Formats: sequence, C-alpha cells, structure tokens
Amino acid sequence: MNKGKTFIISGPSGVGKSTVLHALLEKRKNLYFSVSATTREPRPGEEDGIHYHFLNVDTFREWIAKDEFLEYAEYVGNFYGTPKRYVDAAMIEGKDVILDIEVQGAIQVTSKRPETVRIFIAPPSWGELERRLTERGTDTPDKIQKRLLRAKVEFQTAHTYDYFVINDTVENAVNELDAIMTAEHCKPQDRMEIISAK
Repeated sequence: MNKGKTFIISGPSGVGKSTVLHALLEKRKNLYFSVSATTREPRPGEEDGIHYHFLNVDTFREWIAKDEFLEYAEYVGNFYGTPKRYVDAAMIEGKDVILDIEVQGAIQVTSKRPETVRIFIAPPSWGELERRLTERGTDTPDKIQKRLLRAKVEFQTAHTYDYFVINDTVENAVNELDAIMTAEHCKPQDRMEIISAK
C-alpha cells in the first residue's frame, strides 16, 4: 500500500476554505483532515479530538521541546499547532492528509517536509472576497477591512505555492483540488516500484 501525501491548503479568511474542504472530504473518502492542538479552553459543543486536541500549556510546551509539531504558533495568548503523530499515522494507513493552515504555518511545515504539496485558494476577485466577508455577518466593517489587508499580505506569498485554485464555485474548486491530488499520486517516483522487477 502506498503511503499517503500531505497537502497544505491556505487562503485568506472568507475565501470559503471550510465549505470547499467539507465537500472535498465527501468526494474523496481516503482523506484525513488534520485536527490542530490548542491550549485554549473548549467552546460549548466542541469535542476533544474532533474540533481540536485540547492540551494544557505545560503539555504543549513539552511537545514543542520534543519536536512533536509540524508547525505551531501563539495567537491571542493561546498556542495552536499541528501534531506530527496523527498526520504520520494517517499517511502510514495510506490516507492523504489535509492541513488547513495559514501562510506562516505552511513555511514551517515545508521547511521540515519539503515534499508537502501546497495549494493556495483564492477568491475570483477582491470584490467577491469583501462580499463574502460582509455576508457572513460575523465581523464589524473595521474587522472586515483588517481581514482584507491581511489577505493582501497573504497573496504576496501565493506564488511560492505549488498550485493556485480559484474558488468561484465550490464545485469547480473541489474538482480542481481532486484533480491535483490525483495527479500528485501519478508521479513516476510513486509508481515505478509497481513495475520494477522483483
């Protein structure tokens, strides 16, 4: 059985990553969505191991010391990170792993694992991104402007990714992601052993 691959999905807030990834997980059954670890308190309805792996600060720091994270960051007084153990276990089972992480985290992961495939998801236009952020109804106009500014910064790194997917419709974005994942498994180094003489 071939080992799975790791795919990083990045993109600005409001681009629709969660919706697209949910649809992709429905379409490709052999996918594992990486659950992050955090030191923040669980919110009502959140379950350990499903929404996050909830760790106390001491445990999180121990994991950092033991190099247990593919990437981690401190954000608003809490730590967030991608534990290696769950990613590696899924890949050994032959599953592809999806990491939904921002640009800085992607740099950390690829410095440790250069073979990781990076995909940037973009909106079809700035106007559409602003419309999606506004229609979510979760942010103030000031917060929306901050998110748009951050998106501009993130876009400056998009050319460093392996693929660039435009989320004009969920169906189109899912089809492109599906095609990318299939193509990544058709590389000679992954297939030559099938026909190599025993």
